[in-house]
Amino acid sequence: MPSEGEVSGKRVVMVAAVADNGVIGKEGGVPWHLPEDIAHVRRVTTGHTMVMGRRTFEQIGHPLPFRTNVVITRQPYWSFPATFAARDVNDALSLADRFDGDVVIFGGGEVFEAAFPFATHQILTEVHQSPEGDTFYPKWHREDWKETRREPHDGYDFVWWERA
Repeated sequence: MPSEGEVSGKRVVMVAAVADNGVIGKEGGVPWHLPEDIAHVRRVTTGHTMVMGRRTFEQIGHPLPFRTNVVITRQPYWSFPATFAARDVNDALSLADRFDGDVVIFGGGEVFEAAFPFATHQILTEVHQSPEGDTFYPKWHREDWKETRREPHDGYDFVWWERA
């Protein structure tokens, strides 16, 4: 049985769109519009367990279909149909261990920061902009990771990383 905050044999994948300056959000939304990124996220997360904070979930407005949705919240009586509530990242990872597929960390900023030490992989949309924002992806050292795949696009790249 895994210890608290760990998953047995599963990949823990951080999935985010990150601007060149580390911004991932502004005022509860994202400061860019990339429909291709939404389709990309759907492709790489379908069949997996999504872990996200309550505000991220509420921004989306509904459970993501064809995925198990785990929502981290400090609100003790929070619930939503077709979702599972967790009190923190450790609780969410333990809960996610019971479901199929990888564990996908989907934001927001506090959840990414708390989950980063457990991450085995990252699938990032590197957005080649430096917009103003109020939510940031955790700072990380590229030398601790190995880039395994890159798909360049006009203004952004889809990039896959594995912890070295």
